[in-house]
Amino acid sequence: MELLRDRAATNSGRPSMAFGGEIEAGAVILRITYGYTPEAHGSDPLVNLVGKAMQNFADATVPGKYAVDVFPFLRFLPDWCPGTSFKGKAREMNAQLTRTAELPYNFVKQQIDQKKHKTSYLSQAIESIGTDAKMEFVHKWTALSLFTGGADTTVSSLMTFFLAMTVFPEVQKRAQEELDGVIGSGRLPVSADKERLPYIEAVVKETHRWHPVLPMGLAHASDHEDVLRGYRIPKGALLMPNNWWFTHDPSVYPDPMTFRPERFLSTPTHKAEPDPRTWTFGYGRRVCPGRYVADNALFITIAQSLAVFNISKPVENGKTVEPAIEFEPGVISHPVPYRTAIQPRSEKHRELIQKAEVDYPWQESDAEVLKTVKM
Repeated sequence: MELLRDRAATNSGRPSMAFGGEIEAGAVILRITYGYTPEAHGSDPLVNLVGKAMQNFADATVPGKYAVDVFPFLRFLPDWCPGTSFKGKAREMNAQLTRTAELPYNFVKQQIDQKKHKTSYLSQAIESIGTDAKMEFVHKWTALSLFTGGADTTVSSLMTFFLAMTVFPEVQKRAQEELDGVIGSGRLPVSADKERLPYIEAVVKETHRWHPVLPMGLAHASDHEDVLRGYRIPKGALLMPNNWWFTHDPSVYPDPMTFRPERFLSTPTHKAEPDPRTWTFGYGRRVCPGRYVADNALFITIAQSLAVFNISKPVENGKTVEPAIEFEPGVISHPVPYRTAIQPRSEKHRELIQKAEVDYPWQESDAEVLKTVKM
């Protein structure tokens, strides 16, 4: 609902916009994790804090960015030696990350002490398990992992979706035809409609496939020595799954660079192609624990956005602006900044958005309370 309201308000008087979904994408996971409500439309201190930590993470995990990744012995050199500037950067990142974990943790503890807390993962963990030194560490860092694992990845998926709708209008047209036929124009789609919206579900799958949020997955390590196709894999070797190739192998996904949701629909002449979520959410014991929450949130956002909005290439000075289909490097990869035009499909759809604001009002922000938290 927050995304619908914000997009409608932002674009009511402008033909185009730069995508800005951090608040919308982070709001749900913030409430689940900390019971925290961010600012509705402006800058939020906790979202900004976590955003900085995630940017640091993205910078630190770019392969080969720091010489110490290639020459590990550099970590033993004193700070004044050439080539050791990474040490100062690492200390800055560590301080930022520590504050990012401690501030929302202390916020929840303060709210519990004042009996003002909302039910959340962290509040239930503290109340049920306790807060001795060991459990405080566990609570603090599992909560941060839950939030950071869901917020930035969802932003990337939403940016990919809006880019795809801008570049492939025929997909949007078919999706809206399905929504109009199944849901009509009198209400917004909900999770219970998923089984009756196979093409929308296919759009969700294709969003995961077209640009996986983690193109190189997350690092694993071999727990024993092995040999694969003649190559020796030592015990403890770092293993990086190439998710991008898994989702762009033309022998599995023909014409992989085209956003084509119908590839996931079975017909008498076409067998549905593999569900990319088999790879994009990770593997084994390290598979994403929030995958069902994330996937449902993506489905709802995509379905509701397509139900009420037209997404198109912006026109500036009489010329159509063509967005570039390019993506940034990093463990969590986003589309490069682009411009798109998002407008309500009709006056009736605008009224439906406004009704959603009345039915689901934004809760009062906790940003001012956050300022009172003692560190």
